[in-house]
Amino acid sequence: MLKYSSISLLALVAATPVAAQEIRNSDDIVVTASGIAQSRDEVGQAITVIDAETIERRQTTDVVDMLATTPGVRFSRTGSTGSVAGISIRGAETTQTLVLIDGVKINDPSGIGDGYDFGHLLTGNISRIEVLRGSNSVVHGSQAIGGVVSLMTATPAEGFAANAAAEYGYSDTLNAKADMSATAGSVSGGIGGAYFRTDGISSATVGTERDGYKNFAGNARLKIAFTDALSLDLRGYYINADLDYDSFFGAPADSGDVAKLDQYVGYAGVNLGLFDGRFTSRAAVTWLRNERDYYFVRGTAPDYGYSGTNLRFEYQGVVSPAAQAKLIFGYEHERPDYDFFGFGSTDTARANIDSVYALGIVQPVAGFSLTGGIRHDDHSQFGGATTFGANANYSPNEGATNIRLSYGEGFKAPSLYQLYDSFSGNAALRPEQSKSYDLGIDQSLADGRAMISLTAFLRNTINQINYDNATFAYGNIDHTRAKGVEATLALRPVDALNVTASYSYTDARDRSGRPAFEGKRLPRRAEHAVSLSADYDWSFGLSTGATITMVGDSFDNAANTVRLDGYALAGVRAAFAVSERVELYGRIDNLLDADYATAFNYGTYGRAAYGGIRARF
Repeated sequence: MLKYSSISLLALVAATPVAAQEIRNSDDIVVTASGIAQSRDEVGQAITVIDAETIERRQTTDVVDMLATTPGVRFSRTGSTGSVAGISIRGAETTQTLVLIDGVKINDPSGIGDGYDFGHLLTGNISRIEVLRGSNSVVHGSQAIGGVVSLMTATPAEGFAANAAAEYGYSDTLNAKADMSATAGSVSGGIGGAYFRTDGISSATVGTERDGYKNFAGNARLKIAFTDALSLDLRGYYINADLDYDSFFGAPADSGDVAKLDQYVGYAGVNLGLFDGRFTSRAAVTWLRNERDYYFVRGTAPDYGYSGTNLRFEYQGVVSPAAQAKLIFGYEHERPDYDFFGFGSTDTARANIDSVYALGIVQPVAGFSLTGGIRHDDHSQFGGATTFGANANYSPNEGATNIRLSYGEGFKAPSLYQLYDSFSGNAALRPEQSKSYDLGIDQSLADGRAMISLTAFLRNTINQINYDNATFAYGNIDHTRAKGVEATLALRPVDALNVTASYSYTDARDRSGRPAFEGKRLPRRAEHAVSLSADYDWSFGLSTGATITMVGDSFDNAANTVRLDGYALAGVRAAFAVSERVELYGRIDNLLDADYATAFNYGTYGRAAYGGIRARF
């Protein structure tokens, strides 16, 4: 089920159920808050967990569509599956979302703002998603201004396990995946692959030709426990993608443009525990490489392209002098590289970033947890940035009620493109900085059969980087403010029925003082969004479900002159267990064939149906 740490006003109009399993186990574990495994009831920050069961039930192909039902999240996509897609958390820029896969930072060093393109990220290999909302650079460093999206592949099973699935549907779409894992003594490992192919839709609203897409994603894990205290951890992830897209030089229109991506993600770490686990250390090397090539005509040499590499060294130590206290400290070094070719020129740039941080977690009395920390980052170009953060969680009744309070600071280093691009770069750029405040309450009702909570937030961001039309270069010219409320409900009236609902209000506005933009709503960030999902397991092996998402009006541009109308989407799904190991499933997306847009002049899918089969071994 979908599990929330910040949940819903919609619960106030729902009837209290009569009998149910407990909605949320107080021992639920999250890792994005502090960088280590931690009970949710110790955390004062707003975190949503989307688990493997929810991902499978929803049958959603794109991670961005999965995230769209999370409170505080807004998204935009420029057309067909595989097209550029961005996530905004609590009204922040899409480049201000930090993204991790299996603990590796995957924001693209060759992107204009170091953002991550969610367009190529499909759910085939993903088994868990954590979304932390609010600034948290103390733990995660640069880019964690809006929040953090942490994606994880499956951990190896005890013994041996294998899974496979394949589906087919609208626009000649084929989606297949398989994985297997095993544990034998001190060695555990797993490998998986996912393949997706579609004829797509026209990415340009005015277009008539379909823009096809192919995506292969592979992942692997290996862990060797040499002793109870010493282990080696290896992880890898790879994406190869091929997208037909419509030209964006001017208004989108049919064209023969092609984009190809190779993304490599690697992690190698050593874990050591000493003094009966009271002191643990983790040292790791992580590696990301993105290679993006663009073609005006398929079959020719690439006309232009970008490559970005980020090599990181991480050390983290955790000291636990007592059960009620932990000290987390660490050092990180990263070296982002950026290369560009095309239009008769080449650009190459790199930087070095060294970071130290410390975080303390204490529980001075039963039911009260307090966390505070500090981080300093030293960038080879602009110098240093220091961030602070603190949060608290108090429960007077053993977890039935949790009162949360948090303060977080965030910063985002200028991207290498913004610093060094030969046409628009500005080597004098300063880092973007934010301050974020949260106040929330979680309440368990009816012996754990319902979970309801409410969070209010405020974030101020200064020195935000944007293109300056006066200087024809990037500058620290923007200031923004975002405030709002997030509310969610998780409900299980009987064992067979699972209901989740969320509402979020996000007021994100320009506060730069520039007359043309002051007080305007930030682009593509609707104020209101509502999501409701319900799933029911019938006694004869059938499960059925539906999701309704409603998003309010927004604007496509900073001047608020181009409106994007609000929309409502409905989807239904079903699955039938043929046997203990085989299941048939199917869904209809956009059931009512709504006409909508998340980016002006870019197309979206109408009604589409898909069906498939799953097998477990």
